[in-house]
Amino acid sequence: MALGPYFAHLVTRSEALAHDNVCQNHFMTEPVLYVERDDIAIISINRPHKKNTLTDAVIQGIADGIDRATKSRDVCAIVLRGEGDTFTAGYDLAASPSGSDADEQRRWSTPYGAKGPEPREGAWDPVRDWQFMGNNVKRFMKIWECPKPVLGEVKGWAIGGATDLVMCCDLLYMASDAHIGYAPSRIYGTPTTMMWVYRLGLEHAKQFILTGRAIDADTAYRIGLVSHVCPPDELGAFIEEEARRFRHIPANQLALNKLLINQAFENMGLRTSQLLGTFFDGITRHTEEAQQWVEGFSEKGFREVIRERDTPWQDYGERPR
Repeated sequence: MALGPYFAHLVTRSEALAHDNVCQNHFMTEPVLYVERDDIAIISINRPHKKNTLTDAVIQGIADGIDRATKSRDVCAIVLRGEGDTFTAGYDLAASPSGSDADEQRRWSTPYGAKGPEPREGAWDPVRDWQFMGNNVKRFMKIWECPKPVLGEVKGWAIGGATDLVMCCDLLYMASDAHIGYAPSRIYGTPTTMMWVYRLGLEHAKQFILTGRAIDADTAYRIGLVSHVCPPDELGAFIEEEARRFRHIPANQLALNKLLINQAFENMGLRTSQLLGTFFDGITRHTEEAQQWVEGFSEKGFREVIRERDTPWQDYGERPR
């Protein structure tokens, strides 16, 4: 609440403290934080208690932050990060946009509506699925389309849908103990923004998408996925300093060079790959194998189902200690 100078003297100390507590609580509960300082904008996913998993509010908050930074005259570049010890562990499966249940789908925004019968249990409408998953892709791609450089800060883990998000960034910086991977390719997903082949090339895209293997920081740097690797406690300061360097280049120069590079990938069929990736993602989430896998959450527990998925590959939570 903004108070005019004339009324400021009327606020008691207890009222001021109460106001501060409300503001602080609001700040702590916002799913995405936005700040501007020293010529850069910092967009932070703010669900550390949930490993910054992606919900509709998180994805919309990131998209809104990109729009806000794009409009700001004071911002030369943007840093995208996660609060706490990880970037994001992917979609929040407790609020997943993937099922056919009507209550579940209402948790996610969609630009699409149409008349139709109440779906029976297990039914799948591919157009409805494509529209609301495609809405996530459109919001992720605001990063790609932003005329200002967007730098992604990868610490801890970037798993599944996190890769659809972070690979839209222009440059990636990674903590030395962090990992990136698309584990859903083992069951229950295909990459929707499908940046893998464009950022890594054919061999490495197949290596990591067909297996779902986690990529450690050294490997990510070696194969050209990230720009720089540094100790976890130095990552935040390093990426902010890198972002601030862009203030020494005219904004129009940055925008045109980014557009030129991006256009080359657009000409190589990026948008078509994303259309197929989004459709195929819906298909893979509605196979018999996928449906039985999801049923295992209630029968065996979420952690046990994930453990069974990853144990043969000895990665993610099943890495040898």
